[in-house]
Amino acid sequence: MKNILYAPWRSDYVSGTTIEGCVFCHISTHPDDDAQLHVLYRDEHCFVVMNRYPYTPGHFMIIPHIHTDKLEALDTHVWGQMSRLAQQGVRLLKEGFDAPGVNLGMNLGSIAGAGIAEHIHLHVVPRWKGDTNFITSIGQTRVYSTDFEKIYRRIHELIPYYMPKQ
Repeated sequence: MKNILYAPWRSDYVSGTTIEGCVFCHISTHPDDDAQLHVLYRDEHCFVVMNRYPYTPGHFMIIPHIHTDKLEALDTHVWGQMSRLAQQGVRLLKEGFDAPGVNLGMNLGSIAGAGIAEHIHLHVVPRWKGDTNFITSIGQTRVYSTDFEKIYRRIHELIPYYMPKQ
């Protein structure tokens, strides 16, 4: 028997156009493209964007507008805003998205596992019992069980309630 994993959203990754330079700086400087780029929220210091290649459905990132790979050099006001958004994001995922658990994480530097090491970002990952299984652990393959655009729209609708502009 042949196993087939259906992941149509990955076709953009394989055949889509690539962004020159830092993808996070591109998103930061193109607010008119927020819907296309799956931005959930933005303010003067940071933006929140869905992870296009998520670990679990609803995985998003909090990213400062400033291009830096050094958390230790980040302005404390920006870090404070990122922390506030992380608290609000956890609440959104737990209360509005029914996630019983959430992982927060930053990989600082490529040696630490950062896929985009040149621009720091904080991952906010909803977790459910059984969301990791043999195919993730052994097969190094992820199965995304729902439509990415549907998840984006659902979380985007919750943003004004959980991450109001200040």
